[in-house]
Amino acid sequence: MIRPRHLPLLLLLTLPAAGQQANPWADPPPAPAALPPSGAPSVAPAGPGVPATGQPGIAAPGFRIVNRTGAEATALHAVRSPRGVGNDWGQSLLTPGRPLPVNSGFRVVPTDPEACRFDLRLVLADNREAVLREQDICANRTIDMAQAAAARPATPPPPSAVPQAPPNQTARQVSTGTGFIVAPDRVMTNEHVVNGCNRITMRTPDGRWLAATPPARVDAALDLAVLVVPGLPGPVLTFRTGPAVRRGEGVVAYGFPLAGLLSSDPKLTRGEVNGLAGLQDNRNQIQISAAVQPGNSGGPLLDMQGQVVGVVVSKLNAQRVAERTGDIAQNVNFAVRGEAALRFLAAAQVTPRSEPSAGAERSAADVGEIAHRATMFIRCER
Repeated sequence: MIRPRHLPLLLLLTLPAAGQQANPWADPPPAPAALPPSGAPSVAPAGPGVPATGQPGIAAPGFRIVNRTGAEATALHAVRSPRGVGNDWGQSLLTPGRPLPVNSGFRVVPTDPEACRFDLRLVLADNREAVLREQDICANRTIDMAQAAAARPATPPPPSAVPQAPPNQTARQVSTGTGFIVAPDRVMTNEHVVNGCNRITMRTPDGRWLAATPPARVDAALDLAVLVVPGLPGPVLTFRTGPAVRRGEGVVAYGFPLAGLLSSDPKLTRGEVNGLAGLQDNRNQIQISAAVQPGNSGGPLLDMQGQVVGVVVSKLNAQRVAERTGDIAQNVNFAVRGEAALRFLAAAQVTPRSEPSAGAERSAADVGEIAHRATMFIRCER
């Protein structure tokens, strides 16, 4: 990575900037080798009796769920993914006392016409349930629900046995950044976020403070690090393995900019991929227009399917550019490529979840919900 002392046009995004001393968190060089959304319901029942439109070429609104379970269904739920993962199913769409018979269908009309990904659930009269997750209703307008099993208890997970590690209020110097879960108990961030730290603690989405355990695996050239953080089983974010990122693709950056100035909750910004290389044709980075600030360092950059395509790392120093050129550069930001991050994780012997990115695009709000469950606020104490 090009450091500010070599190229002052680049600003790293910790808050404040990390020191340049030797990194006690670095390991020896290796041998060569949801949150559930709140508010209004996401669907409106249209009922079993809503016919298809009579106009040629115009499909009926919404999508149709067909009960193929072999038993009457007493409740039907359709919620935007990933609400169903947390058993947040909301109210049944069926009218009380009017079950959905076997082989009968029920039409659901989303309140948001752009919504495509849904978790679906039928509760049967014998207390079994049929559940389908991440259904793309924009591609498949009729969904058969056939497999039913005993209902999963809606009990909360047991609290973590890992002791919490609250911030040290007497630390002489503090900087902050962002990280995200890439595997159980493993958090990815930038190397410059953890450089020089005596202690690293992070706030989880559920409000716990957990400490990282040294040593970290780091790559200063890529500006990446992966931390061991006991007590973080997941969920993890999924890396995109294809297709290749293109200029003009929509992306979402998620993180904790300007901690202590802005509110403490994470911030989401949306932008595009502007270029396929970083400064001086650095092919391990991409250029993005999603706005980032100090504190965003190490946060995930996601495509509009909610998969990781990069790790936010730096922005152009607009003031220094203006001094040199007389013009103010706007929204010139950079992220480490997802492919480079995957190579780094493989070298660190960490196996993340990865798969091709496919299906209809999600809304930025839906992508933010995916990112939120796995994104950490990182505090570096010296």
